[in-house]
Amino acid sequence: MSRPDWPEYFLGIAHAVAERTDCRRAKCGAVLVDVEHRIVGSGYPGTLPHRPGCLAGACPRGLKDYTEIPPLSAYDDCISNHAEADAILNSDRHLYRGGTIYVTREPCFWCKKLIQAAGIARAVYPGVAIRQDYEIGGRTLTLVKDNIVTLDMTSWQAAPADA
Repeated sequence: MSRPDWPEYFLGIAHAVAERTDCRRAKCGAVLVDVEHRIVGSGYPGTLPHRPGCLAGACPRGLKDYTEIPPLSAYDDCISNHAEADAILNSDRHLYRGGTIYVTREPCFWCKKLIQAAGIARAVYPGVAIRQDYEIGGRTLTLVKDNIVTLDMTSWQAAPADA
């Protein structure tokens, strides 16, 4: 029996955290881990505590479909915090400083800046799956392996092309 490596393990937990998402448009989860691989925080998209959220119909962005507001467009009309911001805001900076944040999708430009400013050393998220076809005995076997991206936040620089 094998066990998952750290990225697989923590991304799996981030996917479980994403189930708490209060957003009609996308589920996302984030897990903050210290340098010793201990979970020190987690987060998911949602509004401030005790306020109506997106699932309750309170978010103007959540009431629009993807033809009206394409994915990754400006969030000016969104009432929620992103998963990364939720995890950072609800965790102790002294515990996660120098650690890693595992997120179920690539962080947006603003979250990358927040992650870096918080002193988190790495952001890990799923990348594009790698697909490889093998010919065996006249048959094609296709293997798909998830590609996990690790972004070094200590050297990442916000560039105008990222905005």
